[in-house]
Amino acid sequence: MNKDSRIVFMGTPDFAVPCLKRLIDLKYNVVGVFTQPDKPKGRGYKLTPPPVKELALEAGIPVYQPEKMRDGTAYSILTELAPDMIIAVAYGKILPKDILDLPKYGCVNVHGSLLPKYRGAAPIQWSVINGDKTTGVTSMKMDVGMDTGNMLLKLETPIGEEETGGELFDRLALLGADCLEQTLDLFGDTVPEGEKQNEEEATYAEMLTKEHGEIDFTLSAKRLHDLIRGTSPWPSAYTWLDGSRIKLHRAAPIEGKGAPGELLDSKKLIIACGEGALQVFEVQPEGGKRMNAEDYLRGKRLEKGVIFG
Repeated sequence: MNKDSRIVFMGTPDFAVPCLKRLIDLKYNVVGVFTQPDKPKGRGYKLTPPPVKELALEAGIPVYQPEKMRDGTAYSILTELAPDMIIAVAYGKILPKDILDLPKYGCVNVHGSLLPKYRGAAPIQWSVINGDKTTGVTSMKMDVGMDTGNMLLKLETPIGEEETGGELFDRLALLGADCLEQTLDLFGDTVPEGEKQNEEEATYAEMLTKEHGEIDFTLSAKRLHDLIRGTSPWPSAYTWLDGSRIKLHRAAPIEGKGAPGELLDSKKLIIACGEGALQVFEVQPEGGKRMNAEDYLRGKRLEKGVIFG
């Protein structure tokens, strides 16, 4: 695509930053950035701008933060900006048909999964939680559905056996920028048609909540290891002991037998599961700091046989 073509970028979190940065570095003509409104964060609830806004302002690109996309405000701004293409990466808002139809090259999205698998809000974390061996990023032509448009390009990558959701998130953000750069090279005088998604293979990755992190020790140690990795750094996997929540940050599946949730060793934090056992290396007691599991046991002095969960 001609670098003089007018691009509007839409994105909000850290995941979208490498894509915007790549457009800036390649000197594409980004005429405006849409991002979610600033949100209160931290103890003082100070209004904090999204990461994409910070980068856009540094680069001198006008920033727009409409509350809604369907009340005519966003459409009016976009009509004035007259984009040839809209690029959306983890924007967090659904674009209505009148906006999708506005640019002559259409709207392109970069998504953190190998579509049609893991459509939706949390594809990266769920790929780890579900124990997948590979994942990747997909660029697609946007339509009115949720991540249902024709696929333009896929880039695949293996998932490390110990890799966390947060680590994979960072890697896929960079891979997403590569995917976007290669996707824009597909746009010449004509708009590429892309490949239709197979609806029979489609799965949905719902937004994670704190409740998704609760550990069920009747499951296998392997599945719980994947849950701990996938929910790191947020919302974190956790269990209960004496009515207090305890987060489990790093663990490994090993051999072992016992009642689900039973502590099998008083000097190492080894907990029996439905199949095998989980050796936990780092924990975080409720209201406390993250610590080595053996230090935790020295302070807590748990007897072999106590039940977590």
